[in-house]
Amino acid sequence: MKLNAVISLALAFGAVAIPSCVSASPDGNAAIEALESRFAAAFNAKDVDAIMKCYVPDQSLFVFDVVPPRQYVGADAYRKDWKDFLATFKGPLKFEVSDLDVGVEGPIGYSHSIQHVTGTDTKDKPVDFTVRVTDVYRKIGSKWLIVQEHVSVPVDFNTGKPDMNSTP
Repeated sequence: MKLNAVISLALAFGAVAIPSCVSASPDGNAAIEALESRFAAAFNAKDVDAIMKCYVPDQSLFVFDVVPPRQYVGADAYRKDWKDFLATFKGPLKFEVSDLDVGVEGPIGYSHSIQHVTGTDTKDKPVDFTVRVTDVYRKIGSKWLIVQEHVSVPVDFNTGKPDMNSTP
């Protein structure tokens, strides 16, 4: 009898002790996955306006990108980065997101993914690179928007060169 009481108490305590951060929001996850799909379509279309609709539209946006400067603060600064980046391509782009993992807790969400880009630059050279992306989202009204982004590539410390086509 005592053993059953101890087990029941342990199970009850364990259920209470599980952190709330493991709770998931299927609706929030689906909304963020849909946002990422819209982002991919906008990227493939080279549509800066549609890309920027995925981000918070004010000075609170903070981004670490792989290209200088070290950081972009505000939607206007990041919009310019996107315009400059997309201007380096001639013709169509192919952008793919893989390994997208999304989590949501209340009005805050996060994701990490692998993003692959191929195309041709304005000098007719092929472009093919892979980056790692971590995003933080905030639900504002009924919309999820990216409020912070970190784009990176692994670096080979022996050569000091980035691994632009990294694999696990």
